[in-house]
Amino acid sequence: MKIIVCIKRVIDYNVRVQINREGDGVVTDGVKMSVNPFDEIAVEEALRIRERGEAEEVIAVSVGTSQSQQQLRTALAMGADRAILIETDDDMQPLVVARVFQKLVEREKPGLVLMGKQAIDDDANQTGQMLAALWNRPQATSASKLELTGDSARATREVDAGLEVIEFDLPAVVTTDLRLNEPRFVKMPDIMKAKRKPMETIALSELSIDLPTQLAQSNYEPPPERQAGRIVDSVEELVAALREKGVV
Repeated sequence: MKIIVCIKRVIDYNVRVQINREGDGVVTDGVKMSVNPFDEIAVEEALRIRERGEAEEVIAVSVGTSQSQQQLRTALAMGADRAILIETDDDMQPLVVARVFQKLVEREKPGLVLMGKQAIDDDANQTGQMLAALWNRPQATSASKLELTGDSARATREVDAGLEVIEFDLPAVVTTDLRLNEPRFVKMPDIMKAKRKPMETIALSELSIDLPTQLAQSNYEPPPERQAGRIVDSVEELVAALREKGVV
């Protein structure tokens, strides 16, 4: 069985994001970029499945500029067998990305597609669900535990009411949550080996995808500064302060 793992290049979660001077985007020059943390968990889970003998090949795929090769090399250093980059200089929104992954699924015929439940740059949480719908296959989102048994799988999902366990047939799409696993540390020898692993680059135009009209982002602005708090000495004073603000 093949496993496709979808990853995205994002600003590292330790970096404080800043709006650029034009107000039409965020500052990326000189900013550290990394694999989306949820996607890194998906890579780790794919590798563990392969190490248990339940899969034969792990393929890391990404949609983005040529710079996304760096994040694909990270996935290869972690242990992925090969990588595919769908190269484009345009910003891709979830539906377009899902259609790209659909083309790769039709070509590679994987038994499982793994990806993070969301990317930390737009928090859309849409691509996995859209891919499952386009592929017409089952999906399990926000999985905190995943078990494979032959041609079926069982996923534990974190929902508002607690934990939900679902069973579904393979092939399927699974999106990963933070508590699924802890990604392994990449060592220098693994980074050197990753340079010799195959990476295929395909131009987006070669896939003949009907690109839908995308949402236009007019401007960006930082969130308002947080106001200073107020310390009260009694419940009565607290109630009075809330009444002043019209809360109660």
